[in-house]
Amino acid sequence: MTDLHRIGEGLPFAAAVPDLRAAVRDRGVAVVQAPPGTGKTTLAPPALAADLTGRVVVVQPRRIAARAAARRLADLTGTSPGEFAGFTVRGERQVSSATRVEFATPGVLLRRLLADPALPGVAAVVLDEVHERGIETDLLVGMLAEVRVLREDLVLVAMSATLDAARFATLLGAATAGPAPVVDCPSALHPLELRWAPAPVPRTDARGVADAFLDHVTQTAAEAHRQAAGALGLEGPPDALVFLPGVREVERVAAGLRRLVPGAEVLELHGRIGARAQDRVTAGSSPGDAPRIVVSTALAESSLTVPGVRLVVDAGLAREPRRDAARDMSGLVTVAASRDAAVQRAGRAARQGTGLAVRCYDETTFAAMPAHVTPQISVADLVGPALLLACWGTPRGEGMPLPDPPPAGAVRDAEAVLRRLGAVDEEGQATDLGRRLAEVPADPRLARALLDGAALVGPRVAAEVVAALADDHRPDGGDLAGLLGALRRGSAPGATRWMREVRRLEELAERRTGSGRGGRADGVGLVVALAHPDRVARRTGEVYLLASGTRAALPPGGLRGQEWIAVAEVARADGRAAAGTGAVIRSAAPLAQETAEMAAGGLLVERTTATFRDHRVVARRVRALDAIELSSVAVRPGADEARRAVESALAEQGLGIFTWSEAADGLRRRLALLHREVGDPWPDMGDAALAARWPEWLGPEVDRLADGGRADRIDLTAPLRRLLPWPEAAQLEELAPERLAVPSGRAVRIDYPAVDDPDGRPVVAVKLQECFGWAQSPAVAGVPVQFHLLSPAGRPLAVTDDLASFWSGAYAQVRAEMRGRYPKHPWPEDPWTASATARTQRRS
Repeated sequence: MTDLHRIGEGLPFAAAVPDLRAAVRDRGVAVVQAPPGTGKTTLAPPALAADLTGRVVVVQPRRIAARAAARRLADLTGTSPGEFAGFTVRGERQVSSATRVEFATPGVLLRRLLADPALPGVAAVVLDEVHERGIETDLLVGMLAEVRVLREDLVLVAMSATLDAARFATLLGAATAGPAPVVDCPSALHPLELRWAPAPVPRTDARGVADAFLDHVTQTAAEAHRQAAGALGLEGPPDALVFLPGVREVERVAAGLRRLVPGAEVLELHGRIGARAQDRVTAGSSPGDAPRIVVSTALAESSLTVPGVRLVVDAGLAREPRRDAARDMSGLVTVAASRDAAVQRAGRAARQGTGLAVRCYDETTFAAMPAHVTPQISVADLVGPALLLACWGTPRGEGMPLPDPPPAGAVRDAEAVLRRLGAVDEEGQATDLGRRLAEVPADPRLARALLDGAALVGPRVAAEVVAALADDHRPDGGDLAGLLGALRRGSAPGATRWMREVRRLEELAERRTGSGRGGRADGVGLVVALAHPDRVARRTGEVYLLASGTRAALPPGGLRGQEWIAVAEVARADGRAAAGTGAVIRSAAPLAQETAEMAAGGLLVERTTATFRDHRVVARRVRALDAIELSSVAVRPGADEARRAVESALAEQGLGIFTWSEAADGLRRRLALLHREVGDPWPDMGDAALAARWPEWLGPEVDRLADGGRADRIDLTAPLRRLLPWPEAAQLEELAPERLAVPSGRAVRIDYPAVDDPDGRPVVAVKLQECFGWAQSPAVAGVPVQFHLLSPAGRPLAVTDDLASFWSGAYAQVRAEMRGRYPKHPWPEDPWTASATARTQRRS
């Protein structure tokens, strides 16, 4: 029988074990809330196994953490891995019939659930580190909660360092009487000194984490390591833990510390290190050993315990998945860590005694950091999760008790991809092919590339490419083929794990497809193109145009100059690295054009495109791979193409694409005044309104453009009249006449205000003598006409909309000034009774 007292000796979580066992005994579900380092991962699983008949499966979000937890529990129970405690991760399994506690990654358990939701032989499932909010762990919460509806004997426990306990208690207790019990374990922290060491340089630049900032972290860690003994009252330098966002940063800082701190053992901790290196980190140090400095990714935040640490140096950054829907890009990006994460990282220094934490940023930056980690389901690509949900029988996760629902837009995009793959039907239900793809431990696009590629290039090459892409390798210069060569030689990081995965995928592909042909020079590019046909790309100048329409730049390397490439990964970027495109190609392989057309055959289209240029509609028949033009010939546009071209030109350039004649402009102004003053049914003559209604009034003229006509030769007067309301149109000349009859007998043109002038008035410019005797100022559409009274030479003398006031007042001064200048023209003292005339006195 397992000795829980010996396993839990010195672990704070031992005090919480009775509460956990009672909760499981009474309700079958529990939520454990305990800080990192309290021993929950070590002690809770064997405590459950002691009370249950069957296996306890513990889900760890990372492979390295699952292996480490299994080995530690095996060591504490005096057994070998695979006996009492074992593990199953992708490509590696140490489990026997005697195994009581099995540590596994989320993907392993998801595929077991799809194969048999009853989970035969499993008595309990423990979801560890649920606060990290990984997509697969979130899906397991919902799926296992549904399983408990049918299997009430299945024990379900969620554990976390920082947790929204109420939310998860409600989710896990959905199938029972109310929320699940919450088991708390208080922190066992010793005093912790916190220091701030902000960098004098930005933490990130256009290429990611800035090298200058990494140098600052290196120097800060070295200096803190030298000073920590005195600050903590120790006889010598303590073991230290340095947190950085990714593998590249870990490797660079570790190399710098080896130079600056020669007396220390500098170790790296990330997902790509081997089992032996991992054991060296998690085993801790012995008396007399050199002090250790462990440079780690977020692995050591909560998933993995590094014993003996009394000093923590935190860069304050994290790497999280992000999806760019507009450019169809997804991948890991560097972001500010959450405040929760920063607190957990600092707390690692005070688990075994007084600790020191140094943050390489200031308090203002800390306050601006997000409070909690961003749930992956809200920001990541959902193609894989959407297929799992479809295979589970709940397309889009509708009705599932998930911690957060997947965003509707991301789900729609994911289902569109799955439909193109043939993995789901129109209702979102999984097809037979979709279920086969879900069995492959890779993104559905890569799974489809493995199966289709094996028949074209052979199972070995297809497996090599898919294994490299699934494990997130980052080739130098973006050259995927070069990376595969290094992996085959064993000279690239992670080569051993890659080779193991290749063998597994190759066997799977052989079972599904047979041997395949192989032997293609561009076989690597073909497999990539099968996975991502929308990322087939063609060189256009110094950058590449992807079939999806995204433009991206290649980093310096061996692929430059290739006409066609298949892009495996493209990410957002700024600065010179992106050559002004906003995106950079991280991984790609060359391929021939005919291969690109074969792999992306579903994107091949022939379409006629029409554009409006130089007053004409011109059209070309284009053969293209979606956004990549392959060939183009001039053709005569059809009526529909002409209409679309004009509509697009109107949206971009407005009504200026047409030439307005004086008559058309005048009519438009008259109608605009009526719309302003009278309103409906007189039509709006604004640019936006006319552009929106163009089919109603310009349809026949636009159709003639398809026959080669020119837009600048279209008289818009007649088209505008098509917008006149009937029967009100009969009153146009009465309400807004084109000309105004003045007392001299002449009809003078009325200048109507601009269409966009909200206060403009109709204006009549007329010689003063033509208005003698006109006392009542006329109005147009209810608006008084403004008269510009002119001299005999046509120069302005007065502006008025009240003729009666003018004759009674200002006229006398005008007469005095003008009669000597224009003696041949009448300037009567009494303009009220004088005859209006456009002639001189002699001619009159």
